[in-house]
Amino acid sequence: MTKFTDLDLDAKVLKAISEAGYESPTPIQAAAIPHALNGRDVLGIAQTGTGKTASFTLPMITKLAKGRARARMPRSLVLCPTRELAAQVAENFEIYAKHLKLTMALLIGGVSFKEQDKLIDRGVDVLIATPGRLLDHFERGKLMLTGVQIMVVDEADRMLDMGFIPDIERIFKLTPFTRQTLFFSATMAPEITRITQEFLQNPERVEVARQATTSENITQKVCMFKASHRSKEGKEKRALLRDILKMEGDTLSNGIIFCNRKSEVDIVAKSLKKHGFDAGAIHGDLDQALRTKTLDGFRAGDLKILVASDVAARGLDVPAVSHVVNFDVPIHAEDYVHRIGRTGRAGRDGKAITLVLPFEQKHLDKIEELVKKQIDRMDPPNGPAAGPSDAADTKEDKPKRERTPRKPREPKAEQPAKEPQEKREPSNKGNQRGSNRSDGRNKVVGMGDHVPAFMMRSFEIKRATRRKKDEADAQNTQTDLEENAETPASDESAT
Repeated sequence: MTKFTDLDLDAKVLKAISEAGYESPTPIQAAAIPHALNGRDVLGIAQTGTGKTASFTLPMITKLAKGRARARMPRSLVLCPTRELAAQVAENFEIYAKHLKLTMALLIGGVSFKEQDKLIDRGVDVLIATPGRLLDHFERGKLMLTGVQIMVVDEADRMLDMGFIPDIERIFKLTPFTRQTLFFSATMAPEITRITQEFLQNPERVEVARQATTSENITQKVCMFKASHRSKEGKEKRALLRDILKMEGDTLSNGIIFCNRKSEVDIVAKSLKKHGFDAGAIHGDLDQALRTKTLDGFRAGDLKILVASDVAARGLDVPAVSHVVNFDVPIHAEDYVHRIGRTGRAGRDGKAITLVLPFEQKHLDKIEELVKKQIDRMDPPNGPAAGPSDAADTKEDKPKRERTPRKPREPKAEQPAKEPQEKREPSNKGNQRGSNRSDGRNKVVGMGDHVPAFMMRSFEIKRATRRKKDEADAQNTQTDLEENAETPASDESAT
């Protein structure tokens, strides 16, 4: 069996490894570290929980042991998709580089720019960052990447899921062409393959396990669930979760419950607290200080159950997690591998339980296709849940409302018979549109006998009368003008 002493690591690094309690490397470490020490680009593919972080931290520390960092120009760069994963990598560097005088800076969101700028200005050997915060510092002119000698991309497939691929491509172009690149991931999507072909120089491919495989130490179960009514789905599903946690009993030392939505994380965590479970929540919308406090409490054992979104699926390294429960089936099949990879780490046994609603069956099919096996089914702790049809059968019949019997009507007094009236002709009153009957009955012709007076007036006569009046007025006006014109002439002749 290969030991760390056989890997040509720095003596101070080996001392730190021994103090941490490790003797033999994992398969991915044994395969990747020699190539990284030789300066080759490495493409590492291995399931989560196999020690990929140490696969690049140990050779990086050994290679950076000699040299000195300059202000604002880090010597190495590690890119991580989440704050938690970046913090985990930083912890690994602190453990393995404690006997070396190497400086490190952590650039993540939720932390003051001012404090991070101070660290960069002093010069750092190792810069660990999330893509967004790294580019923020670069665009502010506080960081230069031209001195990067070693670049690491950790959890590359998660970068793809979170939409960081354009940022990764931009960062690659900001670093020197002569850099050494270490690329690690649990799965390799086509887009990830394209990036490795574009930015890695003849990489050494290290694949110690089939892509998207799960650890054999993890017992996987699926619990099919169908709510009695759609409006009660959330409530009954949370009740099922509590029953499962109680059923596991003492075997549940601590566990992580994964939800697809951040809002669902808060709801499940509050529900568990309300029913006496020691639970805490973590997702991307929480303040960084609160997230760190919650994770530290879970690692220390002060918190038994952690309800999380996928933000914690890639960045939580707690070796002794006994259970993982998927409250929601992950939409992306690859996320299932990373979620359940939080248990069964470092050779320990673990258990993963997934709650599946009918509409989530399609996601389960994709997961089983990815892991290439059918996951065992389990019965709900309290028996099968009643579906809509069962609910209709067991529903109590509503009591029929009794009606008060009506009182019998009293017979009316006999009235004298009326004399027969003459048969009246059908009237056309109210029939404004007439009828199309062929016999002519009920057909209204014209306006009837009565015609309003204004309808009888002749407008032509009125117009003619007005025209004659206008002509007469014009003739009278012309006569007046002629008379007025003749009067001055007679006066002159008289003079």
